[in-house]
Amino acid sequence: MPDHDAVVIGAGFSGLYQLKRLRELGLDTWVAEAGGDVGGTWYWNRYPGARCDIESLEYSYSFDPALEQEWEWSERYAAQPEILAYLQHVAERYDLRRDISFGTRVDELDWDDVRAQWTVTTDDGASRTARYVIAATGCLSIPSRPEFEGMADFTGEVYWTSSWPHEGVDLAGKRVAVIGTGSSGLQTITAIAPVVDRLTVFQRTPSYAVPAHNGPVAERLSALRPRYRDFREESRSTRAGFHCDEENTGFYVDTGPERVRSELERRWLDGGLCYTQAFRDILRDADANEAAAEYVREQIRRRVADPGLAERLTPRSYPIGTKRMCVDTGYFEVYNQDNVSLVDINAEPIRRLTGCGILAGETEHEVDVVVFATGFDAMTGALNAMEIRNGERTLREKWAAGPRTYLGLMSAGFPNLFLITGPQSPSVLSNMLTSIEYHVDWVTRAVVHLRAKGLRRMEPDPEAEENWVNATNDLADLTLMPRAASWYMGANIPGKRRVFLPFAGGVGTYRQIADGVAIAHYHGFELT
Repeated sequence: MPDHDAVVIGAGFSGLYQLKRLRELGLDTWVAEAGGDVGGTWYWNRYPGARCDIESLEYSYSFDPALEQEWEWSERYAAQPEILAYLQHVAERYDLRRDISFGTRVDELDWDDVRAQWTVTTDDGASRTARYVIAATGCLSIPSRPEFEGMADFTGEVYWTSSWPHEGVDLAGKRVAVIGTGSSGLQTITAIAPVVDRLTVFQRTPSYAVPAHNGPVAERLSALRPRYRDFREESRSTRAGFHCDEENTGFYVDTGPERVRSELERRWLDGGLCYTQAFRDILRDADANEAAAEYVREQIRRRVADPGLAERLTPRSYPIGTKRMCVDTGYFEVYNQDNVSLVDINAEPIRRLTGCGILAGETEHEVDVVVFATGFDAMTGALNAMEIRNGERTLREKWAAGPRTYLGLMSAGFPNLFLITGPQSPSVLSNMLTSIEYHVDWVTRAVVHLRAKGLRRMEPDPEAEENWVNATNDLADLTLMPRAASWYMGANIPGKRRVFLPFAGGVGTYRQIADGVAIAHYHGFELT
């Protein structure tokens, strides 16, 4: 018999909920967590300004109505400390920490086909066996850390947004460089610009950013509470897993110019990621996309006083929404400050770090601190970081040309290994909490089915997996998404095969498919 019924890797939103669900079945479950406490993404990412881009009322668990009613969110878009406090509250409320080993990283998974169980080896050399392994490792958990020449020569301070010191960093009065202008970079830049002596931003690709219009949420939360259950159920049927007024969304091709303008303005004034759902064809029709993109460009020109600087901050090389949209709290206005400057590294490439700064083009920028906001090896990074073996075959080798899964939940040849929000599921294109809860519940029901039928092993049929991979790629090709060199495509990682990683068909559609698979006795899976 194995040491445990199940091992869960990770104690973020996914791992905590999966532990709770398996415990309810009476399964002996152990959780391995590399961090010093619960939180996952929100444990590690403590950089200045770190904040969620999904509204708090939906970026939270829905599994317990009592939890919904008792937790008081303070802001429309919660900041990192509040989200971490929420997860710590959940761990305490359901007594989850007693089954979690912190400071424990899983290095290897080795499948034993005779015993139908996994051997899980951790970084301290210890190993445990389990019937099931659930990888709740997160889609954005392995940082991308590009090497720059001369990094060892720099005598100042160096920080990464993905592993910010937990004790915090005092940047007041210092000359600071930030490399990267994705979500983490934008949030960091906005937060530190008022306090640093001088801020130099190194930008490769400008970002589309829409305003958050953040503020207190108590009044809205109070109004929502009587119908929170219905509100959550509605989210599960939407395209993105959160409310975006989809019933009133039409097609750009059927909409006159005045109506187009008023709808974009309405979405802009409301704020948030729903902007790109102003029309149903924004991610499929180039003209619709350009209309939405040009409206954002117009807003950038209005918010940045220097026209030349505004142009350098204006994205033009990719369709809007094909890279992760940013939700900002005053980012563009930062560039109106005298102490903030922008370096376009396409025109002035970073050549090296020097003892006192960064040499870009022919100019040396002297700084005291360098902050790298260089993103993550998304979706496959955490899984490929482990040695996952079945005999001589490894998952990393199987995925060398791109991930191969069925429903983003399992990969053929690796039985009883479940992936929470894995590649080729909606995951990062959605409200992660909606997708996480659905996957955890799906996996839990599958385990119940296996145990009820006396089955020991479950894995995808290779043909079903092939069909799902093709369907995922075909759906992406119907959109504008592959036109951007984005982390959705793995384009930010040197040597990574460029394939579209998530499922672009939407949360509601995916739910119907995956529910149908389960109802049809797990059609496309081999159960033995």
